[in-house]
Amino acid sequence: MSQPRHCPAVLIAAPASGQGKTTVTAALARLHRNQGRKVRVFKCGPDFLDPMILERASGAPVYQLDMWMVGEQESRRLLWEAAAEADLILIEGVMGLFDGTPSSADLARHFGVPVLAVIDGTAMAQTFGALALGLAKYQPDLPFAGVLANRVGTLRHAQLLEGSLTEGLRWYGALSRETGIELPSRHLGLVQASELNDLDLRLDAAADALANSCEVALPPAVEFAAPDVIPAEPLLAGVRIAVARDEAFAFTYGASLDLLRAMGAELRFFSPIRDRQLPEADSLYLPGGYPELHHVALSQNTPMLDAIRAHHAAGKPLLAECGGMLYLLDSLIDVDGTRAELVGLLKGDAVMQKRLAALALQAVELPEGSLRGHTYHHSLTSTELEPIARGLSPNGGRGAEAVYREGRMTASYVHFYFPSNPSAVAALFVPDHQDTIASRPTPALDHLNPVGASLLAKRP
Repeated sequence: MSQPRHCPAVLIAAPASGQGKTTVTAALARLHRNQGRKVRVFKCGPDFLDPMILERASGAPVYQLDMWMVGEQESRRLLWEAAAEADLILIEGVMGLFDGTPSSADLARHFGVPVLAVIDGTAMAQTFGALALGLAKYQPDLPFAGVLANRVGTLRHAQLLEGSLTEGLRWYGALSRETGIELPSRHLGLVQASELNDLDLRLDAAADALANSCEVALPPAVEFAAPDVIPAEPLLAGVRIAVARDEAFAFTYGASLDLLRAMGAELRFFSPIRDRQLPEADSLYLPGGYPELHHVALSQNTPMLDAIRAHHAAGKPLLAECGGMLYLLDSLIDVDGTRAELVGLLKGDAVMQKRLAALALQAVELPEGSLRGHTYHHSLTSTELEPIARGLSPNGGRGAEAVYREGRMTASYVHFYFPSNPSAVAALFVPDHQDTIASRPTPALDHLNPVGASLLAKRP
């Protein structure tokens, strides 16, 4: 029986979205990393963009924690394995502290991780203390570490905010709105880390600002109980999967890619924007991203369009999620009205909207089994194809996303979290001629980071 592990940890939360949780989490990660500590960061709930920033800040992979999509046992495993190597664990919350079911507060309470509240101090003085006290006391059984002020004006302003705290609430410092560290956003969230040439300068500036505003110290250690770990079955032994990865297709969960590898698959990455052909592969994975920002360049790479059509015509498996599904349509029109013709395997068209079209957790019953994930997009798609399934949101949120299938092609707006059902995912990628590839050597798994080296088997 494995023993519990202990590691200092906090969950960074806020009264609402837009308070600067990612900036603060990244600043804390970079601060402790610069002081020589090994920092592991997690993101609560479904998100692709924040983890890109947090990976750069911490220098380590960032995984999701979520009581529904990821599951309690898998979340426990991730925390327990991180505690073996980290000097500090940071968890960035989602939305407001108590928003959603399950909420960031639910996760913090379940694992005993104290909450560090980030509050935007703009145009606020003593009311800051009242808001902090409300967050700390709203649920009496919630572990609470303290509070950190974001977007303060002057040193005097920070002192007023710190002085407003009562009942022994700990001050974790402040970030100024003048430090030039705010992270730019676009319609789906933060700009991708790879697009920010000055990201490391911003992160170091944020770390220095925090260090100058308070005494830097680790939070109390948290005990993380050992999970029941079952190695993944080699359901994809010898299967080569081509995975799209560039500026247009970057929305992948690290845990999902780790699962594919742990089941024996070999991942071969390629760029639909720049590469002229697919890598030699049995299956194809087109994840989400920002194809709407690159749809003209994608449409002009006709050899790649032809290669994907040929892959499908050969009866090979193809999974396309959100932006990947848009790429498979006949055409995509951006918010400025520019139309580009794309792969054309999925008969229909998509038009980008200036407002959010859907945001919801999703559970989908496929012929292969039930998969969990989420949907988040600004486009509307029209197609005459009949869906084989529709998503169901546990919170009743907008979504009920359609899943389309044509031959071995499966396409949907849903971003699937693969570890929610490994056997179903394997079935989506296993080629019909699996018996002919069974003799291929399974790639060694020692290149995986420790967190991805073992995965739980199928859970309900």
